[in-house]
Amino acid sequence: MQRTFVAKNEEIGKSWNREWYVVNADGKRLGRLATEIAVILQGKHKPIYTPHVDTGDYVIVINAERIDLTGEKWDKKLYQRHSGYIGGLKELTYRRLIEKRPTMPVKEAIRRMLPKSKLGKSMLRKLKVYEGPAHPHGPQSPKELEIDA
Repeated sequence: MQRTFVAKNEEIGKSWNREWYVVNADGKRLGRLATEIAVILQGKHKPIYTPHVDTGDYVIVINAERIDLTGEKWDKKLYQRHSGYIGGLKELTYRRLIEKRPTMPVKEAIRRMLPKSKLGKSMLRKLKVYEGPAHPHGPQSPKELEIDA
């Protein structure tokens, strides 16, 4: 009788190597890019995918400041945070956030698509986001990943 394969944490580093991918975000839509990257970080594109084990690969996103949005989201999309004090709600539009921290919208969109647990945090550590076209991960020899977004 054939048994169902279940990946274990010990096996992931030894017998199943993690790949490195580089994604150029220039002109891509934010949400569509984020969903594809979240799938790769979780490992859902692999036949060994197991929901309770981090089987995903590393993803490097370059040109994060040149990502695109549709419609009037540049001025209407809000990013909110709260200091914890009364009246401590801070709001920034997408346009202002891109000026201050160009990599944050990409990282936030992907973070919100991952599991909200320790497992999700370990998946997010495999995401590297950079403003320009340069990145320091040359020795890992990442593969170019084309995402139709």
